[in-house]
Amino acid sequence: MRTLHLVLFLSSTLISAQIQTPQPSPSSEIHQTVGLTEVKVAYSRPALRGRVIFGDLVPYGKLWRAGANKNTTLMFSDPVKIGGQPLEAGTYALYIRPGIKMWEVFFYTETENWGLPQKWDPNLIAAVVEQPTEQLQNTVESYTINIDDLSNNGANINIRWEQTQVNLVLEVPTDSKTMASIEKTMNASPKAGDMYQAAVYYRESGRDLQKAKVWISKAIELDPDKYWMYRQQALILGELNEKAAAISAAKTSLELAKKAGNQDYVRLNEKSITEWSK
Repeated sequence: MRTLHLVLFLSSTLISAQIQTPQPSPSSEIHQTVGLTEVKVAYSRPALRGRVIFGDLVPYGKLWRAGANKNTTLMFSDPVKIGGQPLEAGTYALYIRPGIKMWEVFFYTETENWGLPQKWDPNLIAAVVEQPTEQLQNTVESYTINIDDLSNNGANINIRWEQTQVNLVLEVPTDSKTMASIEKTMNASPKAGDMYQAAVYYRESGRDLQKAKVWISKAIELDPDKYWMYRQQALILGELNEKAAAISAAKTSLELAKKAGNQDYVRLNEKSITEWSK
């Protein structure tokens, strides 16, 4: 009887076991902050496996689901522009109509399809971008979407497979969001860190340096002995061509950086002092 129970137990275990094998088109997710905008890409990555892709497996002139399995989706936390076309904040399915020299890239508001929609609805197209293709020297084995060339105001969304690449220019509303944040905070009760960040942003974005000068001075008054604050003060004064004051701020930053053991700031300040002393 015990032997029978053991056989039955082993048989039950074998029947309930699940075989695990790798997916032919593994799923992938990209989470990227571009400026102040969150971007998420979710897609599956088919491989070449010796096949001809564009013009064969993926025919020219016909819609393609831009990946494998469930929809490839892109999510934007803010209104953005793709290839100059406006897109509201939200999640979109990506579809492509590839051509030899140009792709049509569709951002579709229905995202719960498996592959292509059973019925393509033009009213659900949020944007269409026409983008020329680029020929790659090296072969890309796995279908790849990357977010590259990041800046405060945008990035490139690159789609690569086989020896073809298409770059979609992404523009994000960093400046408007930052300026709204600065205005709101400065009209309330700004702290030293707020004034420091506002001054740095004004300098880096080419805005009113006199206003930046006032803010960085107030930040230092509230929170003295910060070498990075004096460094920014020196840069602002240098751009205002107030060389003597810039050198003085840089020397203070230099001494504080030495005490803190930050050799990067020591070198930066020494270089600036030399340049401004000429």
